[in-house]
Amino acid sequence: MNSAQSIAVFVVDDTPSMRDRLRELLDDIEDVEVVGDAGSVDDATAGILRTHPDCVLLDYQIQGGTGVDVLRAVRPQLPQIEFIVLTNHATDQHRRACLDAGARFFFDKSSEFGSIRTAIAQIDSRRVLAEPRRPTA
Repeated sequence: MNSAQSIAVFVVDDTPSMRDRLRELLDDIEDVEVVGDAGSVDDATAGILRTHPDCVLLDYQIQGGTGVDVLRAVRPQLPQIEFIVLTNHATDQHRRACLDAGARFFFDKSSEFGSIRTAIAQIDSRRVLAEPRRPTA
């Protein structure tokens, strides 16, 4: 990634071992910083609103509800955050619900885990393009 700043990512999954696995994956991506994680709707919503990450890796089924609940709670307040849903519930119905609620990406954990890198690179590219240009001397 070529941005001047690292991309801040918040990880949401109800399984601690999956959060660890996602952290390991993110640690291997240059210019990515994990700014927090959570396993429930309430903790995720509070953590995201507190840290204002650039991106959220979001599981669909989490304690206290679903990723859609998190999307609906956060998107109106922080619409600039990019959401990547990563789930074992990769049906068309779940995909549609997540995308309609504001997710940018929707991946199947069993077959598209590696797509996270590409999605984060796309998010970072958009973020760099959206940054105001600094005047040159």
